[in-house]
Amino acid sequence: MSESHPPPLRTRIKFCGLTREQDVDAAVAAGADALGFVLWPGSRRHVDEERLASLAARVPAFVTRVGLFVDQSVEQVASVSRHLDLLQFHGDETADYCTGFERPWIKALRMRGDLDLHAAAEAYSGAQALLLDAYRPGVPGGTGETFDWSRIPSSLAKPVILAGGLTPANVSQAIVRVRPFAVDVSGGVEVARGCKDPERLLAFAAAVQGADSGCR
Repeated sequence: MSESHPPPLRTRIKFCGLTREQDVDAAVAAGADALGFVLWPGSRRHVDEERLASLAARVPAFVTRVGLFVDQSVEQVASVSRHLDLLQFHGDETADYCTGFERPWIKALRMRGDLDLHAAAEAYSGAQALLLDAYRPGVPGGTGETFDWSRIPSSLAKPVILAGGLTPANVSQAIVRVRPFAVDVSGGVEVARGCKDPERLLAFAAAVQGADSGCR
């Protein structure tokens, strides 16, 4: 197994579930490192390819455009990947499936009670990172719930993107406890489903920066 990753000097921020042009602009202004677009039709934050193309075109250089998929066909992923820089797989996709596209990728894992993160890191060795989210049966993500952060081992062979119920109020505590490579938020910065609040975006980013300063 490869060596574990040291704690980052700066926690990266991914704002996910973007559906509106003004939210893309506000997320970029708040200092986002990555923006997530949900391409899974089962989500209420879903955007189709035409909408994705419009939103992705607004994203400036050095901000990563991430597409979220859940057990979708190769054709569905391939048809929209030209608008994306990174693919995020949130279902039961195999490592072989995930590596079948001409894009880097991350694997989302729901923190079931029996999940062995070391084994998952080995199984998905081609992933750029592992995104850890709360587990609720039948729901592939976006639950708005946290999980027991102490279950994340301090040494893992893949960078950790922490998701699940993060808000401006608790993200500092999460960073101090977990020291993830990145944090991922969607509902915690919204005023309505798929509609981000510029003030909450800024507050979330400020809380991340404050936690990073305290961890140095």
